[in-house]
Amino acid sequence: MSNTSNTHINLENGRLNVEIARPGSVYNGSRFDWTAFITKIVLDNKYSFCAPESEIPGQGSGGFGLCNEFGINTPIGYDEAKPQEKFPKLGTGLLTRPDESDYFFFDKYEVEPFPVKISADKNAVVFDVEPVNCNGYAVKMTKTVSIEGNILTIDYHLENVGSKPIKTEEYCHNFISVNNKRIGDGYVLKFPYNIKPKEIPEVMNIKGNEIRWNFVPKGDFYCQIEGFKPGEKHYWELLYEPERVGIREYSEFEIVKVAVWGTTHVVSPEVFINVDIAPGKTQEWRRQYEFFTY
Repeated sequence: MSNTSNTHINLENGRLNVEIARPGSVYNGSRFDWTAFITKIVLDNKYSFCAPESEIPGQGSGGFGLCNEFGINTPIGYDEAKPQEKFPKLGTGLLTRPDESDYFFFDKYEVEPFPVKISADKNAVVFDVEPVNCNGYAVKMTKTVSIEGNILTIDYHLENVGSKPIKTEEYCHNFISVNNKRIGDGYVLKFPYNIKPKEIPEVMNIKGNEIRWNFVPKGDFYCQIEGFKPGEKHYWELLYEPERVGIREYSEFEIVKVAVWGTTHVVSPEVFINVDIAPGKTQEWRRQYEFFTY
């Protein structure tokens, strides 16, 4: 086994030191996937990348570092559930619909967590999420987090073992800063194509394929961007120029949406995939993160 504690699993090699929260130990909310909830990434014992969603305890939805979410816009089975009945949130558990109101990802729902089996060594950890049938919906999910050199990989394998199709979306909410430096001058976010923003927050300066910040944000900012071509391999990279260090995420799947969220102390590029699995079928994809100096 890797170095473990009651709350975290540690992966470590000569380049990366990664801490992954045990399901339910650090985060037990109803928004994010409880598995592969990555709270610490350090490169070369010098550069850290994970930041909290909010610096004020109790605010926000509890995100930290690299944490993904299923169904932010398309909750599985929510419309079929009556008040006080359950619906599944992949990676999290069975949530209870409280009333007749629409689903809202930021709301807090009662959670009955999925059972998870964990196996790990010093370079990889595997989360096997056992299926629990809920009104015909049931998914067996395996997520593997592994490190090799300066690269961290998250592999997803989902099998629909229920009687109804699974249709939703997934993205990783990358809560990132470099060595806890405030977002603003010195950061640059790059894409492999010219960015076509739907709207530009005042704090952002967008030219060509780059986003820079005109000043330290005073609050949240959000921008959905276009310009990517369907079917092309996608990546983004965030550089912190004063320390010449960066992070790059490669999306090993066909992307359907790209957005950038952030606030005073963190920036989060978000890359979305459609999840569409017929009964008896599987879907796999990979997110790969490279941490580097230049």
